[in-house]
Amino acid sequence: MHRTGAQFRLTCGPQTVVVVELGGALRHYSVAERLIVDGFDADDPIEGGRGQLLLPWPNRIGDGRYRWQGRELQLPVNETEHANAIHGLLRWTSWQAVEQAERRVVLATTLWPQPGYPFHLVARAEYALDRHGMTVTITARNVGDTPAPYGVGQHPYLAVAPRTVDGMLLTVPARTWLRTDDRGLPVASEPVAGTPNDFGAPRPIGPQRLDTAFTDLRREADGRAVVRIAEPSGAYGCDLWLGEGADFVQVFTGDTLPEPHRRRSVAVEPMSCGPDAFRCDTERVRLEPGARHTLQWGIAPWPGR
Repeated sequence: MHRTGAQFRLTCGPQTVVVVELGGALRHYSVAERLIVDGFDADDPIEGGRGQLLLPWPNRIGDGRYRWQGRELQLPVNETEHANAIHGLLRWTSWQAVEQAERRVVLATTLWPQPGYPFHLVARAEYALDRHGMTVTITARNVGDTPAPYGVGQHPYLAVAPRTVDGMLLTVPARTWLRTDDRGLPVASEPVAGTPNDFGAPRPIGPQRLDTAFTDLRREADGRAVVRIAEPSGAYGCDLWLGEGADFVQVFTGDTLPEPHRRRSVAVEPMSCGPDAFRCDTERVRLEPGARHTLQWGIAPWPGR
């Protein structure tokens, strides 16, 4: 038995994806010998949220404390240096395969009512490969009898050689970024135009430190917004697209990670809501009894799929 549980391997032509039982995380994605996702080994501890599913909230909740329908609720504070609750409650639980084929796997789990989150959800994560790349569809349904606060995201790190973020070309099709305090909690929404956070056209990341949420995304004709990472010459890279339910994206250059992970790859995190949404964006995160929420995103490597 691996430390990350059962390993679910998907293949399509030269593409290989590995998903793990622990947290339903994305462990590996490659095309032939080219690494697309900077993941982890089957017996490694998962550091920095690497590939993990983030629900029932992505990002941070200040002090882990929020008010919901007249109740004061307290979540576990697991980002202790900043006194935040971070990245949800299902990262360290077992996700079971309910469907599996050569190019597709569906994992499922239940989030039971508990202190700080007295709500009842069932969740599914589908990973699928085709000739264009990988698609991830994360669905949750409120099976309780009261409205629940709910948000979702995922935390893949994109790998483009050379293995440092400084020379990578980054494109983020966003009009707005969320300015945060020193705890990573939002204090204002601001236009990206004229700021160092304007990546509307591809440019090197350079020494810039990013742990930044973007929104107000420009979408293409198919409804997808595309974040692009490319190697310095622009000859190859990958597109992370944001589809249904993915209204925010967090870009993280890994400055706070220990070596050898520090600034080695860029986390591009699709999210349904921004940081601290349980406290400051309650209508967006409201999931009614019996209602279902879907977030879809994917990765398209180029060229040579």
